[in-house]
Amino acid sequence: MRVVALISGGKDSCYNMLQCVSAGHSVVALANLRPHTHVPDELDSYMYQTVGHQAVDLYAEAMDLPLYRRTIEGSSLHTGREYSQTAGDEVEDLYQLLKLVKEKEGVEAVSVGAILSDYQRVRVENVCARLQLQPLAYLWRRDQAELLREIISSDLHAVVIKVAAYGLDPERHLGKSLAEMEAYLHELSEKYGVHICGEGGEYETFTVDCPLFKKKIVIDSMETVIHSADAFAPVGYLRFTRMHTEDKREGSGGRPLPLSRCPCQNTIDRMTEELEYADKTPDVQGGCPSNAERSCQSEPGCVPSHSSRSSSGFQWISGLTALQSEHPDVQSQTRHVFTLLQRQLQEKGLLMKHVLLVHLYVSDMENFSQINSVYCTYFTHNPPARVCVQAWLPVSQQLRMDVLLHDGTVACEEDAFPQRDTLHVQSLSHWAPANIGPYSQAVQVREAVFCAGQIALVPCSMQLVNGPVALQARLCFSHMEKVLRAMDSRLTLAHVLQAHIYITHRDHAAAVTEVWNRTIQDVQGWSGAGAAVWLAPVLLWLWFLLKICRICVSCASPAGSVCSGHHWITLLSRP
Repeated sequence: MRVVALISGGKDSCYNMLQCVSAGHSVVALANLRPHTHVPDELDSYMYQTVGHQAVDLYAEAMDLPLYRRTIEGSSLHTGREYSQTAGDEVEDLYQLLKLVKEKEGVEAVSVGAILSDYQRVRVENVCARLQLQPLAYLWRRDQAELLREIISSDLHAVVIKVAAYGLDPERHLGKSLAEMEAYLHELSEKYGVHICGEGGEYETFTVDCPLFKKKIVIDSMETVIHSADAFAPVGYLRFTRMHTEDKREGSGGRPLPLSRCPCQNTIDRMTEELEYADKTPDVQGGCPSNAERSCQSEPGCVPSHSSRSSSGFQWISGLTALQSEHPDVQSQTRHVFTLLQRQLQEKGLLMKHVLLVHLYVSDMENFSQINSVYCTYFTHNPPARVCVQAWLPVSQQLRMDVLLHDGTVACEEDAFPQRDTLHVQSLSHWAPANIGPYSQAVQVREAVFCAGQIALVPCSMQLVNGPVALQARLCFSHMEKVLRAMDSRLTLAHVLQAHIYITHRDHAAAVTEVWNRTIQDVQGWSGAGAAVWLAPVLLWLWFLLKICRICVSCASPAGSVCSGHHWITLLSRP
């Protein structure tokens, strides 16, 4: 894809450009937001690094690329967990900047160096969604110690230009390189919990050279500005007063990281080595029966059913479907299903925002995009988690939907629920798969977490991993654990209360069971005995689904995928 790189001058935005190139994308333009000339170098901004902005113009010359800059006119107005278009907010400056770059350069994606800040990620993703651009955040939720080592070893040269944490001193540490600071940052992390990559605002950097630079940046003169002379954690930064670029010596500098060093591929290689038994597992591909095989089934009625409301406010509505005889195409069937759902919700005095989890069964995955085109119109930002599988439905039906509701939350303002949290990551990264539909990876209500389905996608490419069922299962479980940790750092797969595992053939059950056993045993040193006891309810679900597959559902994953699953998790439960 043609990529515009959001740059601040710091190490993260620069290293993410390297990752974009390693992934096969082309960086064709640079973009930066800068403060007004009459305001301080360091803006009170939740979004943008502005220290060192005097030297950002040199990036265009160093990389021989067009640089688009815009002055920050707005301020931090909409500071909530989620973001919606807000006049006068500094995020709208980013929208206008990227809109211009898209018009001028025809870019398709945006490189963003976010590592841990949901605040930044959510806002960049909001802007990208409005402009139909794909965010690329390859540093997202990477291990910071590992990431810093990678940055330094990639021949990226950056210096510290701001410090703002206990243990960091403007006089001692400003101007030092990352290589000089690495050991000390580890020491501060162990003693005081300092983020090694500065994700807590502890320090900021400016990149003077990297493998993508055709020229290096030289800082000729600078001055130290003390922003706060706190006795324990003084805040200071460097103001560049004179700088220039110069040609790099022939043969100097490194090269972008080769694709073989992709963190996703490293993870898959490690999993493959661990799963020594994988090659012994027969890799039987299953599939849904043809229409002819299903034609013997009678056309059922289309009356939804619902469970009783639990004491904690949860309730299922099941069997939402439409008949092909009345609604001939899949989009009209989808609209009818949502009409039925809205009718059921209205009877209960509930709204669409009370839906937490959707089980969507489709007769043919070829209809996936058509169903999504209708589905997304019923949920705005932060949609419910969703499980979507191809299933053996009656011949008259092209989809069926079951939904889980929760009516125990009390809205504090429109569209806001104080007891509901969602994870809705749309950026491509090395972390876990981005959403491939209008759903959230996880939704939390009180102490309960409901997760969307996962299949064995390689996160950075969003392609199915090429490997046997054991590898696919291991990768699915790895994705799920990363989602859990993103929701709450205390969570692991050991907190799973109920898991639904969909496989394409019953012969895969033994391999998937073995992978689950090993995975649970590896989580925080769980013993084999404890894991076996904990596995029992999961296995019951697995075999129950296998029985359904033979009789009436015949689950199928996307082409090439033989295992997928979703999990229900509680924060406070113990296995």
